[in-house]
Amino acid sequence: MSLAEPAPHAPVPPLSARAGTVGGSPVRDILAVTARPEVINFAGGLPAPELFDREGIGAAFREVLERTPDKALQYSTTEGEPALRAGLAARVTAQGLPTAADDLLITTGSQQALSLLATALLDPGDTVLVEDPCYLAALQVFGLAGARVLGVPGDEDGVDPAALAELVVRERPKLLYLVPTFQNPTGRTMPAARRAAVASVAARHGLWIVEDDPYGELRYEGERVPWIAAHPGAEDRVVLLGSFSKVMAPGIRLGWLRAPEHLRRACAVAKQAADLHSPTVNQLAAAGYLDVLDGHVDKVRSVYGERRDAMLAGLPAALPEGSVWNRPEGGMFLWARLPGSYDTTALLPKVVEQDVAYVPGAPFYAGTPDRSTLRLCFVTQTPDEITEGLRRLGRGLGG
Repeated sequence: MSLAEPAPHAPVPPLSARAGTVGGSPVRDILAVTARPEVINFAGGLPAPELFDREGIGAAFREVLERTPDKALQYSTTEGEPALRAGLAARVTAQGLPTAADDLLITTGSQQALSLLATALLDPGDTVLVEDPCYLAALQVFGLAGARVLGVPGDEDGVDPAALAELVVRERPKLLYLVPTFQNPTGRTMPAARRAAVASVAARHGLWIVEDDPYGELRYEGERVPWIAAHPGAEDRVVLLGSFSKVMAPGIRLGWLRAPEHLRRACAVAKQAADLHSPTVNQLAAAGYLDVLDGHVDKVRSVYGERRDAMLAGLPAALPEGSVWNRPEGGMFLWARLPGSYDTTALLPKVVEQDVAYVPGAPFYAGTPDRSTLRLCFVTQTPDEITEGLRRLGRGLGG
């Protein structure tokens, strides 16, 4: 063959097997379809952008860039900036869980923490237990790791400890993933007694618990429930995840994990391979912002509580007769179940024609889905927009 002749064009090697087994997020797909400005979108899990503390966050960044620009713009340690870890440790300790700075690993959002844990704990074929329904992006992470994901039966208080114990004995899972406080998607909160029972199952049978808490500070009524990580006997087997996304701003992309030393070290090695460290300037700005964070969260809670109440007030007229829904004490989401003849996935295109959107419940299930369920986010719209959105929803559902 002469140099002038074109070489045979062979195909490139295929994607990995795991890349082909996990699809995109149905929620992201819905958000893309409903991006028109006239759509009142109850589908997203987005904080209200008008409540971002632009001045306070801007001042925190300016302070860092003016006082320590060389440090802010330089590489950092994989574990995270000491000032941020120290501030977060004090905050977690004040909320009832004694924590040192070295107990924490800073991550690029708590979503990365989930990915690091999957890398550190899971081999293809390992079993993971989840709530049913479960946070969608966690299902994606575990699926991408090649895990076998099983839903644990539960009720309005969360997973059933007896069913959990039975599954642990039969399936020998590596970990149980939970969002015990204002869960995504249901908004429910696991009571203290149930948390203690879950911790006891993990202690008796040998199980990691990943306790994800992105919404815990967004409480509008009731008393705070202690973390599972704070229960006696849970110290060596619970990983606690936190995030700045819902209390500061998601664009900062900062989260953290608190874990026993050997697991935290393994996650740090995985993070080093993934991105070296989370952005230094963002970490330093967040460390400075901790001084005013509580005041900002108080303002957010007040507004979000009013929006939750507006949605609760409008639901009886919007949903078909026979529907049921919960009253979340905090967080961002409300979960509804329509009469059994309704399929919320099939109904969604008709509802979107009315310029309103929700997320069907089916994608949140690891097991057999309840197709009559749906998730509504109540924090992104004003009370008037919520009222109008629910009017459109009722029209789209045939009310």
